[in-house]
Amino acid sequence: MDKRKIGMIGLGIMGGAMAKQLIELGYTVFGYDISQDCLDLHCQNGGQAAKDIESLVMNADIVILSLATSQALLDSAQKLSAALRKRPHAGLILIETSTLPLNDKEYFQQTVQAEGIRILDCPISGTAVRLSERAWTFFCSGPVSAYEETIEIYDAFTDTHPYVGEYGSGTKMKYVANHLVAIYNVAYGESITLAKKLGLNPQDVLDLFGNSPVIGTGVMRLRMKMMVDDSFVPPTMKVQVWQKDMQVIGDAAKAVDCPTPIFNACAGIYTAAMAQGLAMEDTASVVRVYAGMAGL
Repeated sequence: MDKRKIGMIGLGIMGGAMAKQLIELGYTVFGYDISQDCLDLHCQNGGQAAKDIESLVMNADIVILSLATSQALLDSAQKLSAALRKRPHAGLILIETSTLPLNDKEYFQQTVQAEGIRILDCPISGTAVRLSERAWTFFCSGPVSAYEETIEIYDAFTDTHPYVGEYGSGTKMKYVANHLVAIYNVAYGESITLAKKLGLNPQDVLDLFGNSPVIGTGVMRLRMKMMVDDSFVPPTMKVQVWQKDMQVIGDAAKAVDCPTPIFNACAGIYTAAMAQGLAMEDTASVVRVYAGMAGL
């Protein structure tokens, strides 16, 4: 059976990686992005460029969104809604994968909802670098029928794509995941700094702890390696972008009166990284904040 045609709105670090992977697996991928550089790279990878969202929707069976800001999501919602009013597309499935405020996700759902259209909220835990390791997790939520019909898409990237409930549950699960990542990343920077101050070789710390069944994590193996090497480019997650996630998670916690004192303590370290000119470097660069504090 012919593979379904895919539309990709947002061809940045994550969206571009997804599009490239799907193309390599034989899918036809129509891509749209406001960045001409992203569109050019998409075409170099074998994809087709859509001149606008309307033409993308006309050609796609499934549309995946990977957007960095709420404004981009809201703009896309308006354009998708207009396109679907002009040309109904019964059976179309939309997969929204961005990490953004739940209110904005709900606005997207309400704005784009049309007869026969099914919308999934499926944010991704993982970085573009981890795609080759099949280490992503999709937190899938929304209509069960749409999830079941799009399993082949998640399978293209990972074996881990649990269905977690009604629309919006995926975003909530992603908040909890990123809450942990925010803490882990800062904790690893602190551990590396402690090791250095004690006269230990940081590489020995990574070698001993990275694969430990008790304290080793994927985040440790990825970010502590960058800390040991003191190399934070190319970034797997920019500090500047991560600041958005920190704000989103903090606001979500406040909205449900959930205390997050450890998470809150980490926020200042990321802000200090911004102040030190590390906005465009990987979040592992928080170790440099610690280095300054420790006089290293």
